[in-house]
Amino acid sequence: MSDAESDPAKPAKEKSKLPLMIGLVLMLVLGGGGFFAAYSGMLLGHGGEDHAKEDVHVEALPDIAFVPISPIVVSLGTEPSRRYLHFTAQLEVARAYEADMLLILPRVLDVLNGYLRAVEVRELEDPTALVRLRAQMLRRVQMVAGDGRVRDLLVTEFVIN
Repeated sequence: MSDAESDPAKPAKEKSKLPLMIGLVLMLVLGGGGFFAAYSGMLLGHGGEDHAKEDVHVEALPDIAFVPISPIVVSLGTEPSRRYLHFTAQLEVARAYEADMLLILPRVLDVLNGYLRAVEVRELEDPTALVRLRAQMLRRVQMVAGDGRVRDLLVTEFVIN
């Protein structure tokens, strides 16, 4: 018999942890090196820093102006509960026509006020009606302003209470 088997008081030979430690260190070094190589662009092409150097083509905004329309409050129906529509909008115009639109703004308010008073309450309460109403109001404003002056009508408030 050998000495280890014959003497039970001697502890068994422990396994060395050196290979495990070497494996962990190599894993960390190789993982970090692989990350650096991929991030810097050595492996797959462009790295993180190259993206900042690229020229980004941004198109210039069109030469437009927004003309605010005074808030309009319209009473709805003849019921004693007195419900109201609060409406606010802005007109998108070419900057060259901004002064013209400010000049005829009272006429625009008149057209919008008249149209909103003529619309039935059930139409205003329909959630999908705003698109249709907006198109109708834009067409009326374009007729008052003249061809090509008003590009769009932007509804900023449309509240029924």
